[in-house]
Amino acid sequence: MASKLAEVFRRAAGDGAARSLPGGGGVSGRLSLRDLLSLHEDDSAAATLLLLALLCAVPVAGLGTVLGFGLFVVAYRWRKGHGAGALWPRLACITLTEAWSKRCLQALAWLYATADRCLRARWTLMCHSTTSLWWSAWIALMALLILLPLGNVLPSLSLVLLGLGWMFRDGLAMLLATVVGVAAVGFAVLMADLIVVGLVQGARWVAGLV
Repeated sequence: MASKLAEVFRRAAGDGAARSLPGGGGVSGRLSLRDLLSLHEDDSAAATLLLLALLCAVPVAGLGTVLGFGLFVVAYRWRKGHGAGALWPRLACITLTEAWSKRCLQALAWLYATADRCLRARWTLMCHSTTSLWWSAWIALMALLILLPLGNVLPSLSLVLLGLGWMFRDGLAMLLATVVGVAAVGFAVLMADLIVVGLVQGARWVAGLV
C-alpha cells in the first residue's frame, strides 16, 4: 500500500497533478485539499489526519490556524470511529499555489516511500480500537498547540506519525508520535514561560521609567 501511494504521488508531482486526479480534474497544477485526499483514494480519518497535519507545517500565513480547526473535527470523528467522511466544503476547497502543490506531492511521495521501507505491522495494541478515545484526545491537544502561536512543527510531526502509524498498523510509529508530542508540549510550556517572564520584565522596565 505504501509503495503504491508513493508511486501515485511521485507520478502526480512529475507528470502534472491534474492528469493524475481521478477523472482528470485539477487546474494548472494547483491542488485543493479535496484533490490531495482523492489521490489517496481513502477518506479514512488517518489519511485525513496525515494530510491536514502535513499542511499545518506549510509556512503559509493563516493556513495552520484554519486547518487546526479541521483537526478538531478529525479528533471528534476519531472518537466516534475512523471514517473521516467528507471534508468541510470550505476546508476542502482550500487551494494551494502551484509551487506548494508540487512540494506537498513530493513530500507525500517521500513520506510513503519512507513508510514502505520503515513501517510494518507491530505493537498493534497501540492501534486497537479501545485506544480511540486516547488518540482522539491526543489529536485535540496537538491541534490546540498548532492554533497557539508557539510553533506548529512538532505537533504537526506528531500527528503525521500518528496518521502513518494507524494507516500501517505500526505501534512503534505511534509511540514516536507520543514522544514528539510530549516534546511539543514541553516546548510550548517553555515558550509560554519565556513570554510571561518577558512581559513581566517589560512591565517593570516601563514602570521604572514613570
